[in-house]
Amino acid sequence: MFMSRIAIFASGSGTNAENIIKYFSDKPAVTVVMVLSNKKDAKVLDRAKRLNVKTLVFDRAAFQESEALLRMLKKEVDYIILAGFLWKIPENFIRAFPNKIINIHPALLPKYGGKGMYGNHIHEAVVLNNEKVTGITIHFVNEHYDEGAIIFQKEVSLSKEDTPKSVAEKVHELEYQFFPKIIESVIVDG
Repeated sequence: MFMSRIAIFASGSGTNAENIIKYFSDKPAVTVVMVLSNKKDAKVLDRAKRLNVKTLVFDRAAFQESEALLRMLKKEVDYIILAGFLWKIPENFIRAFPNKIINIHPALLPKYGGKGMYGNHIHEAVVLNNEKVTGITIHFVNEHYDEGAIIFQKEVSLSKEDTPKSVAEKVHELEYQFFPKIIESVIVDG
């Protein structure tokens, strides 16, 4: 049986990355081989090390101007998963991994997508606009922020009492529940 190898890119605390690593820890068809971050003090690196997953930190020049990182990824991984990674993916990565870079966005795209729309910025906008629902979007990455083909969306109802914090909690629950399963369905079921 062919095993697909994935790399997770993350910039923050890494709860989604940890959830993905644990989900695939006993699944022979998919394995997380590394976690990469653009921040040397990102908590995701500690989580990955604790779970015995290789880590790598890179800077903007290595990501955007050098081919070395991309060459290494092409040798070692089949898919790239973005789990709270905030930099735009360069076009040479998108060409090298066509429909093999998957992102999760904490809103129902196309609403609340694009540059600067991440994390609490989204949840604040959702509450400010009195949205009745929000949710998650899992999508392929293309050359534009949050515009790649949508793989999966799941919504959650909101009430007038919701705050950005409670919206974030509801969205995180959806992320933990669905992101690993959808990654698996894309990779294994294709």
